[in-house]
Amino acid sequence: MTEKKRSRHFTAKELRLNLYITQLLVLLISIILAWLLFDSPQDVLTLFVWDPIRILLIGGGAAICIVMLDYVAMKLFPESWFDDGGINERVFHGIGIIHLACVTLLIGFAEEFLFRGIVQTQFGFWVASLTFAVLHVRYIRKPFLFTFVLVISMFLGCLFELTGNLFITIFAHFLTDFMMGLHLREGVDNKGDEY
Repeated sequence: MTEKKRSRHFTAKELRLNLYITQLLVLLISIILAWLLFDSPQDVLTLFVWDPIRILLIGGGAAICIVMLDYVAMKLFPESWFDDGGINERVFHGIGIIHLACVTLLIGFAEEFLFRGIVQTQFGFWVASLTFAVLHVRYIRKPFLFTFVLVISMFLGCLFELTGNLFITIFAHFLTDFMMGLHLREGVDNKGDEY
């Protein structure tokens, strides 16, 4: 059974629930690993530097670069290379903007805390980048999507290495997902929620 056929067995609400559960598990794993791997809570907190101007400029600029790269790639390469089985479209189709912002903020925070804040600081850039890409398991059999996720992970990893600030990568990840989610919430016809 193909991924597209398997995903149609779930409603959009069930797919969103799965997303929430997965992200909450990522957050819980992050907290447990932070407790085990860092000497103190203060060491974890030093990863978060509240510098609104840099967060907006660097994180926002990074997100715009990622979205532009995606846009250019979609113009250059066949549409079939971007086929994720329609899952992203079904998750984001028709979702309210506030709901979209909350979901993408949860994703950005949970994934950046785990991959950049915990894995990258404790095990290194390459382990974090590869783990991030591999854990997007539905892309493993899609060479272009897997490579694209790996490149984004490496970009975010470099951003964290250069700034040392998780808020910057969290904002970049959030804004990227939010902008792409805005596109997807409008870009799918109504049959996306029928399954």
